[in-house]
Amino acid sequence: MYNLGIDIGSSSIKAALVEVESGKSLGVVQEPKEEMGMFAQKNGWAEQKPNDWWLHICNAITALKKQYNVSRTQIKGIGISYQMHGLVLVDKDGKPLRKSIIWCDSRAVDIGHKAFNELGAETCTSNLLNSPANFTASKLKWVKENEPDVYSKIHKFMLPGDYIAYKFSDKINTTISGLSEGVFWDFKNDSVADFLLEYYGIEKTFVPDIVDTFGVQSVVDKKGESESGIAAGTPIYYRAGDQPNNALSLNVFNPGEVAATGGTSGVVYAVTDNLSGKESTRVNNFAHVNYTKSNPRIGKLLNINGAGIQYRWLLNNLAVSSYEAMNNLASEIPIGSDGVCLIPFGNGAERMLNNQEIGTRIVNMNLNNHHKGHICRAALEGIAFSFVYGMEILKSDGIKPSVIRAGNDNLFRSEIFANTVATLIQQEIEIYNTTGAIGAARAANLHNGDFEAFGKTIMDNDHVMTFMPFKDKQPYLEAFNNWKKELNLILNK
Repeated sequence: MYNLGIDIGSSSIKAALVEVESGKSLGVVQEPKEEMGMFAQKNGWAEQKPNDWWLHICNAITALKKQYNVSRTQIKGIGISYQMHGLVLVDKDGKPLRKSIIWCDSRAVDIGHKAFNELGAETCTSNLLNSPANFTASKLKWVKENEPDVYSKIHKFMLPGDYIAYKFSDKINTTISGLSEGVFWDFKNDSVADFLLEYYGIEKTFVPDIVDTFGVQSVVDKKGESESGIAAGTPIYYRAGDQPNNALSLNVFNPGEVAATGGTSGVVYAVTDNLSGKESTRVNNFAHVNYTKSNPRIGKLLNINGAGIQYRWLLNNLAVSSYEAMNNLASEIPIGSDGVCLIPFGNGAERMLNNQEIGTRIVNMNLNNHHKGHICRAALEGIAFSFVYGMEILKSDGIKPSVIRAGNDNLFRSEIFANTVATLIQQEIEIYNTTGAIGAARAANLHNGDFEAFGKTIMDNDHVMTFMPFKDKQPYLEAFNNWKKELNLILNK
């Protein structure tokens, strides 16, 4: 018997099957095989068709069942992970009224900033734990202002995962975690943020019914069965945004536990029980998957745009053949890269730098003494230093890391990168080989509340290795302080 996990990304859909009893992954498929497209009518806009997600999910399920010879009746539960902050609008018949405005669409930035100023920083940080910024609520306000014909037909708004659950079941609902990521949740009053809806002039009737993150949220109906190939009556047991789900996939649930990813961009997601919005302009705060009012669990999400994309750029533009070759070149260079510093923020504005766009800089390069090995080492160190810099921000907002867990992705495969981070924060980094789709499938078992067994499943199946901090921190600290000095010179210009 198996659980199905679905991960709705902006570039592809991934679907996984795991054994219900052992949590062992049977397999993962991706649809489409090439990258999904985005519609960008104007610069800074990004939209996708919700029914394209559904088509790719149905195709992925078909491929999974065929590849692994699994019947519809062998699939006993569904877990859903999805790209955060997207806006899906449907009419009374459940049909999308327009394309989804997805997470990386920036059209509502000014609306969110105006709301933050007019509602007041204190109200936003103490109630929402965030600035309304460019989140889902602000995107809905944009539709109200710019597409009144669409707005007049709205029955409900949904997040991307809510819409897919609806396509399976014909039931429209959402979760507290989901509402918080759209900045629709008032943590102070533990309710929908009525004051923000009133400020934006958004009808409260648009808010879907709220269900628990873990439990029977809905069941596949006959139409869902005919389109997806999943048997009618199969429960949807779990739903969460991709970053909370990534933390869940790494067994990160409790205060002090931290999940990190080092892909194209970097993410540090730290769990706390502290309802602090002190760094709300640099750090996002959402209800984690196991949040309750009596046992608050907040995920503090710090994003680093200039991460793996920097190393990939070097791979594409240096005379090197692979990441392995780059890592080998870097390993021949001493800690601190003989003074060469790379500031890696060349992928747009950085929220943790108060939305400054400072670009990538290479400084202290001596053309007689330094070569591409120094650039490779400086790049790995610069990205690692940006993670440590982000951890300092999180610590200033009350995070006390006790364990850091990371996926076995590009940056964390580099010993230089992982050892630099571990040594500077003096914390072990546990590496796990898992994915969001596998995590979502396993989470379908958490309706039974056995988090201990869930964690054991991850340790038994996925643990790859643990990076231990080096005892001699001093050379790393000198290099980090040198890098930070160069960064501050840029920021304070």
